[in-house]
Amino acid sequence: QVQLVESGGGLVQAGGSLRLSCTTSVLTFPMYTMGWFRQAPGKEREFVAGIVWAGDNIDYVDSVKGRFTISRDIASKTVYLQMNRLKAEDTADYFCAASWKLSNPVAQSEYPYWGQGTRVTVSS
Repeated sequence: QVQLVESGGGLVQAGGSLRLSCTTSVLTFPMYTMGWFRQAPGKEREFVAGIVWAGDNIDYVDSVKGRFTISRDIASKTVYLQMNRLKAEDTADYFCAASWKLSNPVAQSEYPYWGQGTRVTVSS
């Protein structure tokens, strides 16, 4: 069982920044594709960013390209989502997810492990 713990959410003004963290204790962390997803009130959960386990493929939803950056630190078994120039429409619960050697980080249904989520609220 892979446990994921997110942190870093909060309230921020539009134009501001936040960094989300997702930490796991699984020893085989480098073998997991990691994704960030979000769910806004009244909307379905959507893909935000993902990094493939081999580290050679990173993908973002178009609405966050140029503003968000996903990265990982293998030593600390942590994946980050740096969010800059936040907008009101970024307001959502953000979830970290993990999948063993998943090649397509966008495929939400292929992630068996999920964190509990962290809330991001952007005031306009």
